[in-house]
Amino acid sequence: MSFRVSKRTLFFIAGAVWLVAGLNILRIGIVTWQSDSHDWLFKAGEATIVFLLFFIFVFLKLFNKPPTRISRKPKEKTCPFSFFDKKGWIIMIFMVKLGITIRKFHWLPNSFIYVLYTGLSSALIITGFLFLRRGWKEQSGRAEPGPNK
Repeated sequence: MSFRVSKRTLFFIAGAVWLVAGLNILRIGIVTWQSDSHDWLFKAGEATIVFLLFFIFVFLKLFNKPPTRISRKPKEKTCPFSFFDKKGWIIMIFMVKLGITIRKFHWLPNSFIYVLYTGLSSALIITGFLFLRRGWKEQSGRAEPGPNK
């Protein structure tokens, strides 16, 4: 017997995954940032640019694909991991492994890591909230089909 969830629950699971990932990366970014607090205003500006780049060019595109795909699923109950397609899971796994490798081997300075991680985490967290909002709309019957891409 396999475990299946509703399409609405799939959006909540996706939101939780994105939020947990974002909060974990934010934690790493803040801990790293505390070790080097000079020029914080400039670094905050850089983190904002990183956030905008990741949110607009990566995560917004990744967010826009699953709602259309999930809404078109023929079954009401589906696998709890199917909020991503194969490409989405590959991108997520690659990014996690890349982040771990960069930190483990100190390929980038901490001043770059905390700017990158703070901006990246903000984009992940907002994307998580978008998935949760979509799940709430799906629950209340107000969900609109995602963009056709």
